Amino acid sequence: MKFLFDLFPVILFFGVFKWGEGHADAAQGLVSQYLSGVMSGGAATATLAPILLATAVAIVASLAQIGYLLARRKKVDGMLWVSLAIIVVFGGATIYFRDDTFIKWKPTILYWCFAVALLVSQIFFKKNLIRTTMEKQVSLPEPVWGKLNLAWSVFFAAMGLLNLYVAFNYTLDVWVNFKMFGTMGLMFAFIIAQSLFLSKYMKDAE
Repeated sequence: MKFLFDLFPVILFFGVFKWGEGHADAAQGLVSQYLSGVMSGGAATATLAPILLATAVAIVASLAQIGYLLARRKKVDGMLWVSLAIIVVFGGATIYFRDDTFIKWKPTILYWCFAVALLVSQIFFKKNLIRTTMEKQVSLPEPVWGKLNLAWSVFFAAMGLLNLYVAFNYTLDVWVNFKMFGTMGLMFAFIIAQSLFLSKYMKDAE
């Protein structure tokens, strides 16, 4: 359930974009009605309206996501705060300038923030964030925790580069599909590979 909760803005972004593609005139009407006041330089075209509408919905969903947690007095993960800040800045720029370049950069900036956070915490503060997250579930030798932290850093850095490649070498529709399904598939594949790697140490511990 937490996984789906974290993906809530992404799922809505995908759904609204797909709806907007199939109902371009309706999407343009909604953008003109609700977003015209925060856009520079006039109305959005029917072609651009789906991504603008999806971006606005993702921003609102991210705000609602954190608002829900705060209202229930639950802890808001640092990842959610970072994601909110990035979607507000890059999503807001996308809507204001009517330019999808900014929202295409959003996943990359988020991935790179994660990669930098993992490395900086490990190198400068001697704190392994992956270990902090997983040590209650699995016991590993100290060197393995270091390798795992580095592996996640490299993975996030690579995901950021891959997002840029898809975003600026393929159509907007392909990028949105990749953002929803491609990144999720790669994440699952990486977690499975990690589990296979860790299985050796789990057996040794037993």
